[in-house]
Amino acid sequence: MPEKQTISLRESKTARWTVLILVSFTMMCMYYLTDAMAPLQDGLQRKLNWSASEYGLFTSGYGWFNVFLLMLLFGGMFLDKMGIRLTGIISIVVMLAGALIKYLAINGYFGDGMGLHIGSLTFFGNTKTSAAMAGVGFAVFGVGCETFGITANKAVVRWFKGKEMALAIGLNTSTGRIGTALAMFTPIPLVKLTGSISFPVLLSLFLLCLGLLVFILYTVMDRKLDKEDSDAGVQHNDEFKFSDILDIAKNKAFWLITFLCVLFYSAVFPFIKYATNLMQQKFQISDDFAGYIPALLPLAALFLTPFFGSLYDRKGKGATIMVIGSVILLVVHLLFSIPSLNSLPVAIGLVALLGIGFSLVPSAMWPSVAKIIPEKKLGTAYALTFFVQNWGLMGVPLLIGWVLDKYCITGTVTKMVEGKEETYTQYNYTIPMLIFACFGFLAIFFAFMLKAEDKKKGYGLEKPNIKH
Repeated sequence: MPEKQTISLRESKTARWTVLILVSFTMMCMYYLTDAMAPLQDGLQRKLNWSASEYGLFTSGYGWFNVFLLMLLFGGMFLDKMGIRLTGIISIVVMLAGALIKYLAINGYFGDGMGLHIGSLTFFGNTKTSAAMAGVGFAVFGVGCETFGITANKAVVRWFKGKEMALAIGLNTSTGRIGTALAMFTPIPLVKLTGSISFPVLLSLFLLCLGLLVFILYTVMDRKLDKEDSDAGVQHNDEFKFSDILDIAKNKAFWLITFLCVLFYSAVFPFIKYATNLMQQKFQISDDFAGYIPALLPLAALFLTPFFGSLYDRKGKGATIMVIGSVILLVVHLLFSIPSLNSLPVAIGLVALLGIGFSLVPSAMWPSVAKIIPEKKLGTAYALTFFVQNWGLMGVPLLIGWVLDKYCITGTVTKMVEGKEETYTQYNYTIPMLIFACFGFLAIFFAFMLKAEDKKKGYGLEKPNIKH
């Protein structure tokens, strides 16, 4: 009697998509904390007496350790050496630690003085201690968040390579956008409901604990896949070696994608950090409603990123998709910079259009890295890309905060908030929007260079991902 053949976990659609759901849920939880304070810029500046520069410093903290201590690079090497399961769990624990520090700082547990004091050394001497320590907490969180990001990407590639890879990466990314959208919608109502400006961070801690439990379920399935491969005699790639970093560094296409990545995300994520305040000041949208407009950006990406990913899987044209997305980025920020375009329909339309660009580039960019870099080096390759990206995520918010304080203050306005008079600083956002537009212009340049390099080297970025 012939033996009944069993379907491999990787070949089982149910198993593949279950894995994607588990990994993506944790992505959603971590992205909530990443942007949970963005709608509360005014509240942080008023209640904690921060300046725009201090808010920018706190926001830039996300990249401090990843950039200056090279933690993201070490995370990528650790991922390739120790595997997805262990790296993922450690990353989530690190995120929890960072979120806790951030929560304590915003609640004043580290005092209300100036600077960050470690022994006889003082750092950020002209910055309030609460802002500096909140930045440290965000920096710790950033280490775990970025490392988990590359871990999730590698997990999706492991289960979907040769199948619906771009669609799966797009869905994983778009689920993270749900977290970003919730971070735009919910913080202001939560603060009004609870009276605590730190409550969104407390909620984030709870969500991250759920994310940890869900990821542990993923590790159970991943371990079964390892055992199945072992029983079937499948040979995995050789372990990561330090010389692999040099091999990645010699790849011109990799660097073109990396520079495109940092320019693109530098014009999107720092924009989100200031978008609520932009809506309040330029478009005169009320505090209660202002956070809802930027939320359209991740909501658009939620639906469109999987669509464009599926298109890339079936039709190809990955490099072309990145060119189109970069052009949209430039156009949107140029239009945002025009002072006379200040009506509500314009704000909604531009954010929705930016959401299309925000969907196009990531849907093609992350699967393209997997086409030009072997899987055994993929964790390190993603880490290098995220490392360069973190320079932008760290530096651009600092730059925008400094520019706002230095060149964009137009006066103050007094409003009644909860029965008390509160003074708000007024800003003109033309210069910051032009800075973002410059990033979009450079992104177009690198996208065209990538397209030319693909045509020369034949990486297949313009070809479909699904192999029949």
